[in-house]
Amino acid sequence: MSFVLKILGSNSAAPAHNRNQTSQVLVVDDEHFLIDCGEGTQLQLKKYKVKATKINHIFISHLHGDHYYGLIGLLSTMHLYGRKARLFLYGPPGLSEILSLQFKYSNTTLNFPIQFKEWVPGTSEVLLENQKITVSSFPVSHRISCSGFLFREKPKNRRIEKSLLPPNVTPTLIIKLKNGEDLLDENGNIKYKNSEVTLPPRPSYSYAYCADTKYEESLIQYIASVDMLYHEGTFLDDMRERAELTFHSTAAQAATLALKAGVGKLILGHFSTRYKELNPLLEEALTVFKESYLGIEGTDFSPA
Repeated sequence: MSFVLKILGSNSAAPAHNRNQTSQVLVVDDEHFLIDCGEGTQLQLKKYKVKATKINHIFISHLHGDHYYGLIGLLSTMHLYGRKARLFLYGPPGLSEILSLQFKYSNTTLNFPIQFKEWVPGTSEVLLENQKITVSSFPVSHRISCSGFLFREKPKNRRIEKSLLPPNVTPTLIIKLKNGEDLLDENGNIKYKNSEVTLPPRPSYSYAYCADTKYEESLIQYIASVDMLYHEGTFLDDMRERAELTFHSTAAQAATLALKAGVGKLILGHFSTRYKELNPLLEEALTVFKESYLGIEGTDFSPA
């Protein structure tokens, strides 16, 4: 599987009950995307054997500390370990200023360049696009400006099966086959039909990360039919008034949104420190949406 989400931190506000603050890594074809960076993220990376050197893109959802207080430490460690490769950082207004101030007063000049892209509050925009994936931001409803992130793989090439290949096929012809083209003879007639000498492309997957947010059905337009959805479930539903007041969601509300959006899997996270045991949150979500899971730290999730 080349599309895997690993949970690094699952708690809200503060570390408690052996749970850490929000952070996770999405791996797509060995490209590592770090999503939020709560305090202690670099320790979690070490604990779960994720190489920080492989992280080239970091996405920060908002400026509440439990989502970014680990960033300065991680960047500093990358510097101390001699990183040279460019790092792409995507975050809210103010993050660049915060980092600059911290580095200024610690008299730190990083060994590597940071290319910072500031997402625009209240809008949806493409933050990253390459040959394999598109990453977009979308607004969620929290007490301060906050963004969700949508990761969507692009359609993949058809697969080459050597036993089906025609004789003496050249690398140029293989590229054409991967692109879905038929092979023609010198007169322009079909000599080998693509569908008969290649295999269908592997599925393209999608993942939506809904950071801190109250229940908001307007999110459905951004997350509809994604293969995996992370949505905070800070509280049980008997705390719905508290959730509304603090711009958070209950497990039942997260599951309701997942159901209405027609997603494949729901991953719950951002658990309140009031809950030592998390099974009640899962049980509540399962009564609404059967493909609900707890974002337990160290757990891997994939669409299949």
